[in-house]
Amino acid sequence: MPDFSWQPLWLTFKLAILTTGALLVVGAPLAYGLAHWESRFKYFVQTLVSMPLVLPPTVLGFYLLLLFNPANMVGRFLDSTFDLRLVFTFEGLVVASVIYSLPFMVNPIQAGFQSLPASLAEASYTLGKSRLQTFWKVLLPNLKPSLLTGTVMSFAHTVGEFGVILMIGGSIPGETKVASIAIYEEVEALNYQTANAYALVLFSITFTILLTVYLVNRRYL
Repeated sequence: MPDFSWQPLWLTFKLAILTTGALLVVGAPLAYGLAHWESRFKYFVQTLVSMPLVLPPTVLGFYLLLLFNPANMVGRFLDSTFDLRLVFTFEGLVVASVIYSLPFMVNPIQAGFQSLPASLAEASYTLGKSRLQTFWKVLLPNLKPSLLTGTVMSFAHTVGEFGVILMIGGSIPGETKVASIAIYEEVEALNYQTANAYALVLFSITFTILLTVYLVNRRYL
């Protein structure tokens, strides 16, 4: 298989790891807010977070492409102020992946927060813990299954991304050409053996990860 390269696979898992890490930082506080926020605007935010579940990836990728294009205001601001370009760069893939995989992290953790008894937080406040201490030291440790599910689903979803990646990143070897793009290009070129090699690696790794999370979560049921 002369066309096979480990580079798209390395980029894929690098992207998935960075995206999942960013989603943990952003998603847990957001899930907590959505679980406890009592406002009519909550449903507006919830809808925005969940949009990637139903929106075609190419639609989201198209609008991100327009938003981050240096010819437009946001892209020009990022370029001139932070020297940051998000179109056809790996950094752009990370930002797009965080947005696209957000509901896969937020929804399980939000459900976990909503399942916790209110008395748990109240007892923590009674013992003199602040809201931040209660969040980190009391609530999150009781959400291990939800955190694990959100982490694994976000990772696996990022590994399988195609439409958003293609729109915002294209296919630049060593920069934005991840495994899903490589598979598509090999199939287009009728190189089914090489495409199968990429697909088999992705299938094996994601199957193993998902099987592991189901077995681990079984301990908490």
